[in-house]
Amino acid sequence: MTSPSPSPADLQPVPAAAAEVFGDRLPVLVAYAELLATAGVERGLLGPRETPRLWERHVLNCAGLSELVEAGQTVLDLGSGAGLPGLVLAAARPDVTVVLCEPLLRRATFLTEAVQTLGLTGVVVRRARAEELAGKVLVDVVTARAVAPLDKLAGWALPLIAPGGRLLALKGEQAEAELAQAGAALKHAGSAGASVVQVGSEALGTFARVVVVERGEATAAAKAPRKGAQQQVAHKGFVQRGRR
Repeated sequence: MTSPSPSPADLQPVPAAAAEVFGDRLPVLVAYAELLATAGVERGLLGPRETPRLWERHVLNCAGLSELVEAGQTVLDLGSGAGLPGLVLAAARPDVTVVLCEPLLRRATFLTEAVQTLGLTGVVVRRARAEELAGKVLVDVVTARAVAPLDKLAGWALPLIAPGGRLLALKGEQAEAELAQAGAALKHAGSAGASVVQVGSEALGTFARVVVVERGEATAAAKAPRKGAQQQVAHKGFVQRGRR
């Protein structure tokens, strides 16, 4: 027996807190949530059981990350998947530039279509692995959610971050323990320090634990990206050098 196709009707009602969290950007987030509940489920980017709790478990859960991103910064969302947290940040914060980095074609296709459907500007989808971008791009912030353990994630992310920039990794209740275990690996990857920061509000459903990893001195690859590659990304307008 074939299961019925998902529809926006399966989505939980928009929580009252969402209006306070997103303000005049709420309609864009509502449209994104509907995309997740339909095309996202149909394409296997999100499990059908997630639809009834999509707002509280995914959209609002990612919203608190915005507190750690400054206006005008360039953010690369690593392993963006269905756009969590990258598309939530892009939809809520038109004052930042967001690069959605995703290696899998079907996910990258969904992200491209979502950006077009939502009418987002300052957002670019890059189909690539982090290792392929090392030495080619530098951004202010890298975000990640449910991508990899912290030690491995840092090895992928820190070469993409300009000195003084930060990795923001959304983690759960084990954030402190994971940070403690990853200490040596973080230092080896180029970290100048790391801590667990609590963002958002439990009352609004945006509370989350974020591991913040500060980028230290650039690696040799980051200091001297290949000339042709740097010119290419600058021309396409989705990467800028971070603040120093």
